[in-house]
Amino acid sequence: MLSKFDDYPIHQTATPIAAPLSGDRNAYDRYWFNGYGDEGDFYFGIGAARYPNLGILDCGFSVVHNGEQHAFHGSRRAPAEPTDVSVGPFRIEVIEPMRIIRVVLEENETGISCDLTFTARTACVEEGRQTKYSGPRLMMDVTRFAQFGHWQGVIRYADTTINIDAEHTPGTKDRSWGVRPVGRPDPGIAPTDPSGTQIFFAWAPIHWDDRCTHFGVFEDGRGNKWHSDGAIVPVYSSIADIPGAQDPNTEVLAAVEHHIEYLSGTRRAKHATIDLQHADGTTETIDLEPLLCFRMKGIGYMHPEWGHGIWQGEYRIGGESWKTAELDETAIENQHIQQIVRARSGDKIGIGVLEQICFGPHARYGFTSILDMAK
Repeated sequence: MLSKFDDYPIHQTATPIAAPLSGDRNAYDRYWFNGYGDEGDFYFGIGAARYPNLGILDCGFSVVHNGEQHAFHGSRRAPAEPTDVSVGPFRIEVIEPMRIIRVVLEENETGISCDLTFTARTACVEEGRQTKYSGPRLMMDVTRFAQFGHWQGVIRYADTTINIDAEHTPGTKDRSWGVRPVGRPDPGIAPTDPSGTQIFFAWAPIHWDDRCTHFGVFEDGRGNKWHSDGAIVPVYSSIADIPGAQDPNTEVLAAVEHHIEYLSGTRRAKHATIDLQHADGTTETIDLEPLLCFRMKGIGYMHPEWGHGIWQGEYRIGGESWKTAELDETAIENQHIQQIVRARSGDKIGIGVLEQICFGPHARYGFTSILDMAK
């Protein structure tokens, strides 16, 4: 099956670009973005992914503001053309690759809409390849990159309009592709004990006036890191000055570490610090003060109905909203979160997010079962 990209000299296999190399049902190719007010007063998340072996394209847009979170969800049969990232009123337009992207959610029956443009202030940061097995079975094999930028545009929901000003709305772009579990559990596989489920993931991209810092870890139940990333990324006032897809001046860190104080009765950070270790052995400690919490289910992550890669029919959209103070902190679908954080390093102040997923045991933080909460 040919697509527009087949006219470019970019092929990695003998198959057309639209045909994934892997036949794994969990193959995927995802866009993900966040944006937030630099005073911590609102946050929005955007996601869209194509699952070529499932034949599905889905998307989500969600905003948390004034004690409420509002979410748009969409799904369709994946179009034959992979450059078509649209689901009804939702679409992603690549204006200039790795520089400018526009996200549009036209007025629709959910009452949630937006017109937002992301402009980069850094080059891209390629994370290390993330590969994990469960026994002999490959569960995750992913390439990912992040990019820092700012947003301009407008968001509307209910009777509310949020004008998005680039000077005060930083954010992050995340692109990933490969294989990772999506959709319903695979049929026909021998059942496993759900009490053995474990994942610990923390991710913290931070904007500063003169740089950006990147941090991410996956750990097992004993607290051993099976993947980590850390970088200091130069920033530019004009996209014309960004030196290519990747910046040779990016500093890859030698190691990273985290220290999280959990809010009692939750698996959500009350306070945190992260350590960035440079190649010369010096360590910078960044203090993170949570300001606002966004539930990632608003863009499909662990959503009981609108989860990623789930067939919803030829075409379907839907909307929902909830009051953040009324959510069940112990519910599984409320555990994957991002918190806007005020960052401090010495006399410097930054703004960013701390993403958290913590299921199952984690020795350092005293968790012993699938979802026991902090004391």
